[in-house]
Amino acid sequence: MTAIEGEKQPAMIEVENLTKHYGDRVAVANLTFTVQPGIVTGFLGPNGAGKSTTLRMIAGLDKPTRGRVRVNGRDYVSSPAPMAELGLLLEARATHRGRSARDHLLAIGQTAGFGRARVAEVIQLVGLNDVAGKRVGGFSLGMGQRLGIAVALLGRPRTIVLDEPVNGLDPEGVRWIRLLMRSLADQGCTVFVSSHLMSEMAQTATNLIVIGRGRLIADSTVERFITTTTSASVVVRSPEAARLRGLLSRVGGTVTADGPDVLRVDGLTTEKVSTIASQASVPVFELRIEQASLEEAYMQATHDSVEYTARQETSR
Repeated sequence: MTAIEGEKQPAMIEVENLTKHYGDRVAVANLTFTVQPGIVTGFLGPNGAGKSTTLRMIAGLDKPTRGRVRVNGRDYVSSPAPMAELGLLLEARATHRGRSARDHLLAIGQTAGFGRARVAEVIQLVGLNDVAGKRVGGFSLGMGQRLGIAVALLGRPRTIVLDEPVNGLDPEGVRWIRLLMRSLADQGCTVFVSSHLMSEMAQTATNLIVIGRGRLIADSTVERFITTTTSASVVVRSPEAARLRGLLSRVGGTVTADGPDVLRVDGLTTEKVSTIASQASVPVFELRIEQASLEEAYMQATHDSVEYTARQETSR
């Protein structure tokens, strides 16, 4: 899926001072970011953060109170070939439930000049060959997701926006959409994906846009987001872990047991831990740095932006 030949504007999404009010409630406040082509960019934020509102404004379904969005250098709503500019998966179940998957795609394709050949291509691409003639109303959640992705890709778009694309997919389907997004990015497309699954974002995304309470929290690579939001720990394994723990604690390290003969040390570098162990003749069998996960970094970055927090039940 390549960019349209002859287009001068690069494929990207540009959000500038985007703001949306619903009465007195501010859903999105002065968001500014750019989603670049050639990589997968994740869009993260707690429930109520303004992600869906932002995606709807990118798609032209909601009008901003202030600010603007450009898709591939222009106002998407006024594009002469919108399906070729932006592929959207916002609500996969928005279908005519009495139609077959093939007829659903044909009906959409006819409005944009795409015929049976292209419909057959996307049906093959999303793995719906065996059920293309069946009514959409009988589809499982995962099959509905695949159909929604087929609609998004029908126009060979330069820019793709997917909201929770792995929702309802089995492990094979999750792997498929992960590889598909990478493939689209490798072909120069802009891929912007909203998800709550941190494990998938860690494997798929290169960049992240993180928002909370309608405001931008982070715009960075995945690696930089993790390293700037959390601190790394030093993990050391030694048969004399108890003695080493005392030595490291005395020089300011925060030390916790992390398994038999394994210590997790915060506040000290690997060089410092190695030096202390060597000077005390403590044998060390393993010494490494362990960075926090994307999920841990995300929880740390958004803990003040969570709208709904469940209280943990304590044992009695």
